[in-house]
Amino acid sequence: MSIRDVAAQAGVSPATVSRVFTRPDTVAADTRRRVIAVADELNYTPHPVARSLAQGRTGTIGIVVPDIANSFSAVTIKAVQKEARRDGFTLFVAGSDEFALDEERWARAMAAQVDGLLLVSPQMSDDTLLALAGMTPVVMTNRLLDGIPAVLTDAYEATGHAVEHLYALGHRELVYLAGPDGYSNEVRLRGFRDACGRLGIAASELGPFSARFSAGLRAGDLVLATSATGVVAYNDEVAVGVINRLADRGIRVPQDVSVVGHDDTQLAEMVMPRLTTVRIPAAAAGAAALGMLLDMVAGRDGAVHGPLRLPGELVVRASTGPAGPVGGKDEDDRS
Repeated sequence: MSIRDVAAQAGVSPATVSRVFTRPDTVAADTRRRVIAVADELNYTPHPVARSLAQGRTGTIGIVVPDIANSFSAVTIKAVQKEARRDGFTLFVAGSDEFALDEERWARAMAAQVDGLLLVSPQMSDDTLLALAGMTPVVMTNRLLDGIPAVLTDAYEATGHAVEHLYALGHRELVYLAGPDGYSNEVRLRGFRDACGRLGIAASELGPFSARFSAGLRAGDLVLATSATGVVAYNDEVAVGVINRLADRGIRVPQDVSVVGHDDTQLAEMVMPRLTTVRIPAAAAGAAALGMLLDMVAGRDGAVHGPLRLPGELVVRASTGPAGPVGGKDEDDRS
C-alpha cells in the first residue's frame, strides 16, 4: 500500500500524509487523526525515518566502548547491533581508545543525536555521567552509579576459582596483571587478593596496563623479574601478550609458568597453548543492557531494574599446569 492510496482514501494530498508522519504539528488534529486511521486500516507503514520523526525519535542508539579493536568490545558491539536491528534501531559506534576525555566527547556528541546511549565500562566522572543521563536515556555496563541503570559482569567468584585452580596445581606465588582503572579491574583484583589471602598464597601485582596485546608483551618482561609461577591477567589480550613474551625468552607455558586470562574471547582458542581464562558473558551483557535502554526509550522506565549482575566462570584449557620449582627455571635463566 502506497502513500497515494492513503491520501486518496483520506481525501488529502500525498504531501499532507507525509507531513502527518514527519511534521504532525503542522497538520490539523482532525485531519491527522483521519490520515492515521486510514493508514492503520490499509496497513500502511511509513518510512522508518518518517515514523521516527513522528514519534519524536531518531531510530538510532549510540554505543561508546573503550577500544573498538578489543575482542571483548567487538563481541559486545556485535550483540548490541543484532538486538538493535531486530527492534528497528540503527547503531552508532565510537571507541575512546581508553581516554576518558575522548570518551566524554563522543558520548556528548552522540547524546544530542540518538534516542539512547549505551556506555561500556565508562571512565568518565560521576558528574559527567549524570549530566549525560539528563540529556538522553543512558545504560552502562561494568560501572556502578546511583541513578543510572547498569549491567555488571561480576568475575569476583570466578577469579577466585582461577586462583584455587592454580593452588591445586601447586602454585604458591602468583602475580596479577592489572588492567585500566574501573569496576572490572577492581572486581577481578579483589577476587584475586581475597583468594590468595584465604589460601596463603604469596601474591603480587603489576600494572595497571592497557587492555591490549602490546601491554602484555611489556608485562611479560616484568613477570620475568618475579619468582611467580602463575600469572592472572586482566584480560585475554594481555595474557596472550605475556605468553608470547615468555616464549621469546625461552620460558614455556605451562611447564615453567602458568597463565590465566579473562573474558574468553576468540584469542583464548587461537593461542598455543590454548588459554585458561575466566569467561565473561560479553554478548549477554550487551544484549541485556540494550534491552534496558530500549525500555527507557519507550518510556517503560518502571520495567528497568538494576543493577543486573551476570557471573563469570572459569574455563580450564592448556595454559595452566603443575608448578615446578620457580617455574622450572633457575633465577639466572629468568633474567
